[in-house]
Amino acid sequence: MTQATADTITQRPGPAAQEIVARDQHVLAPVSGRVYPFVMDHGLGCEVWDVDGTRYLDMNAGIAVVATGHSHPRLVRAIQEQAARFIHMAGTDFYNEPQVKLAEKLQSLMPKGHDWRIFLGNSGTEAVEASIKLARYATGRQGVIAFFGAFHGRSYGSLSLTASKPRQRAGYFPLLPGVEHAFYPNPYRPPLGSNPEHVVDTCLDYIEKVLFETVLPPQEVACIVVETLQGEGGYVVPPADWFPRLRQLCDQHGILLVCDEVQSGVGRTGKMWAIDHTGVVPDIIASAKGLGSGMPIGACIARKELTDNWLPGAHGNTYGGNALACTAAYETLCLVEEGLMNNAREVGDYLQGCLQQIALHQPHIGEVRGRGLFIGVEFVEDRATKIPDHDGAEAVMIEAFRRGLLLLTCGKSTIRFCPPLVLTKAQVDEGMELFEEALNAVYPR
Repeated sequence: MTQATADTITQRPGPAAQEIVARDQHVLAPVSGRVYPFVMDHGLGCEVWDVDGTRYLDMNAGIAVVATGHSHPRLVRAIQEQAARFIHMAGTDFYNEPQVKLAEKLQSLMPKGHDWRIFLGNSGTEAVEASIKLARYATGRQGVIAFFGAFHGRSYGSLSLTASKPRQRAGYFPLLPGVEHAFYPNPYRPPLGSNPEHVVDTCLDYIEKVLFETVLPPQEVACIVVETLQGEGGYVVPPADWFPRLRQLCDQHGILLVCDEVQSGVGRTGKMWAIDHTGVVPDIIASAKGLGSGMPIGACIARKELTDNWLPGAHGNTYGGNALACTAAYETLCLVEEGLMNNAREVGDYLQGCLQQIALHQPHIGEVRGRGLFIGVEFVEDRATKIPDHDGAEAVMIEAFRRGLLLLTCGKSTIRFCPPLVLTKAQVDEGMELFEEALNAVYPR
């Protein structure tokens, strides 16, 4: 390490950032939690600067939110123009063109052969809540199946499905009745001691031979809610036959298939929706995060035959269909469709290849996995036992921050790479150099 690099490391965070962190502690509830003291001042694309003027390369995009990059000029212009006209008029009671325009755009991006309708909310957890309510309302059933390792949000309905970390649920029981959890088919960590090649069989057998035959009759199940790619649980990619067979199971018992695409959707995997890689058409998609590229918005996108009898007043909110959020989401979808989706695929393949090369020489990296710019690097104590190295992953994240690279962990010991979809190969090269420096600091050779 050069002296210049060492000096740069010691300056993060600077005095202005430290002062704001101290003020934060006196006014904001500690429940949010922060992973390291980065204090945002401004950003452009994949670059951000803190309040001390220190530059960072952003590889987390506000948790896969800022799809078009920070302050994309087209997005900024669209928001400014809409703000000058009007900011809000409650979409539950009145009409406005921004929400209609966005819904038309979303509709056009859904699988063909079905008619789709959209309910707009403000976040991922709202999109999931709406999906649960619609599934129960449309089927007349109450049961819901979710998966261990899942994250669907923190409001009561979605929290009842969330099963990634105990602290997210502790202190809030009882939760929503009628919810049961099954195993997500993680090929790297097959549940119930199963063979990786038969992990889908194991997971489906658990639903059919354990849940259905003991605690949850299939005729009482309204929906199965599943992340297309599991996010908070460790950026897990299921086997190719998982969704076709899950779809078959749902059809067999009249159960709705709800895909949570809050983190994996809107072009992040190289296709508009991660489920598009599978050839399977779900009944409902929950979208948020990257949908607004930083503006708060969520969407429950469902087949028309499900929403036809969803009577006025059966669900609603005040801010859903907010004009600024809808304008931002429309512009985001246009940018994603025009090229960012393809960039996510091309640059994502390049990034994953670079990470796999690094992993060849780093025995504490157990696996690199992902699609597009949805990539997880799982850390282990050693590759033979696959024991998660939680402390190692956290330390690498902190060392990366100290060098100017913003990353986040997920699961027990995975670092996620979910940068803005405008990421370039040159920025990948810069990021890999910083990532390797962080690795070498935590795992000296």
